[in-house]
Amino acid sequence: MEPHELRDQIQKLGERERRVFASLLRRQTVAKDVNKEFVEKLTLGQRVADRVASFGGSWPFIFLFLTGMLVWMLINKGSAQPFDPYPFILLNLVLSCLAALQAPVIMMSQNRQTMKDRLEARHDYEVNLKAEMEVMGLHTKLDQLRDGPWSELLARQQRQVELLEEIHALMSRDSDGRNGG
Repeated sequence: MEPHELRDQIQKLGERERRVFASLLRRQTVAKDVNKEFVEKLTLGQRVADRVASFGGSWPFIFLFLTGMLVWMLINKGSAQPFDPYPFILLNLVLSCLAALQAPVIMMSQNRQTMKDRLEARHDYEVNLKAEMEVMGLHTKLDQLRDGPWSELLARQQRQVELLEEIHALMSRDSDGRNGG
């Protein structure tokens, strides 16, 4: 491939592919800990939202929540002066507020997880692309190693055949000169 053809091919690559190609030429790694970088960039609010979402989707939360509701109902049912008598309208309001606050927090956490998954997918693509380029380079080197000695051996063999033909021609002339004289 001519240098200008190679340059044209490189210019057709996207920014990410060019960056991977450059790292290949410089013998640099592209592998990195995407999770660590992602976590380091999170704000305090994002970390709190992730923890709330993590706890809100766990068995301990469910058990604590059910226990709290049961205690609420037992206190209000057994009390002479209940602060939230049956049908527990205040409890329903608290549950509605909790759901109204918990849903956006969980959605924020899910959106961040989606962003993290995209970053990981991009990084995996770059690593796979570089690995593919490295494998192609190794195949080329193996082909050169395989083909180089064979072509050299063929050239040597051709030279040996030429020498043998010259020797045969010389011997034929010598034997014709002895036989004819």
